[in-house]
Amino acid sequence: MKFKIIFFSVIMTMMNSTPTLASAIDKKLPLCASSPNCVSSQAGIHDKQHYILPFEIKGNPLQAWAALRKVIIKQPRMVITHETHTTLHAEATSLVFRFVDDINVVMDADAELIHIRSASRVGHSDFGVNRKRIETLRTELRKLGVID
Repeated sequence: MKFKIIFFSVIMTMMNSTPTLASAIDKKLPLCASSPNCVSSQAGIHDKQHYILPFEIKGNPLQAWAALRKVIIKQPRMVITHETHTTLHAEATSLVFRFVDDINVVMDADAELIHIRSASRVGHSDFGVNRKRIETLRTELRKLGVID
């Protein structure tokens, strides 16, 4: 049994890869694959499986961005791995199996929106974890009064 767990862990670690942030320069998030383990505010609005509302900035976009950064840092097992003044990439690690999910964020100050994507790196279903993660961030930012 121990061998199976170790083998499974090694295979999952080898399969992990971080999506590129090159598309974030154009205010675009990576696309969601067809599997249901990803949500994105830039998915098609009719794609109920993947679409999630973007964060609508209320007030100063820089204050909303700073608040988002603080809220992400406070989340358990979530770390920011890369950021610029308008993009952010974080990784969330699951407690038991140590699966890593990627969170990509792009601020569109002109449209007063923060686009966000959360996706599992491996597997097919995430049991709604990625959607719940984004909604938790939304709730925290609303409490701070920086988004509608």
